[in-house]
Amino acid sequence: MTLNYRRLTPADAPAYRALMLEAYERHPDAFTSDVKEREALPAQWWEKRLDDSAGASEVVFAAVENGHLLGVAGLCVETRKKARHKSTLFGMYVPLAHRNRGIGARLVRSVLDHAGTRPELLVVQLTVTQGNTEAVGLYERMGFVTFGLEPLAVAVGTGFVAKVHMWKDLRG
Repeated sequence: MTLNYRRLTPADAPAYRALMLEAYERHPDAFTSDVKEREALPAQWWEKRLDDSAGASEVVFAAVENGHLLGVAGLCVETRKKARHKSTLFGMYVPLAHRNRGIGARLVRSVLDHAGTRPELLVVQLTVTQGNTEAVGLYERMGFVTFGLEPLAVAVGTGFVAKVHMWKDLRG
């Protein structure tokens, strides 16, 4: 069984959609997106997110084994003129059955390597649910630093969760 890491393309949209809907359903506190909202989106939305053209503002990387997605992480590049130096790591998800194999670290590395090919990018930012020490630890090991806490960031059920804001300076 060979584990590969690659950028997803529009042809991967059905598998990507299924994995992300699982993520939203099983971990509603970890994602701002709601499973019902995303479930209702047309196939074209998912395909557009996986646009594989050179200038795409979003890219998604996956760990793939025997044709199955074992985890994903994306990078969204800011397109506004004054913020083109920034990007956001988004949609990081590795199902429980595939954790503790280094997949998360390799996905973050894929995102950072891609960011490094875009000379205008100086920063990668992300948010992680407060209390998710496993994820915070991974991001810290990958060079991310906490810069703030957003209270009441995401409504979950009848309550709210806070988000830790982290960033990595790509200048070295």
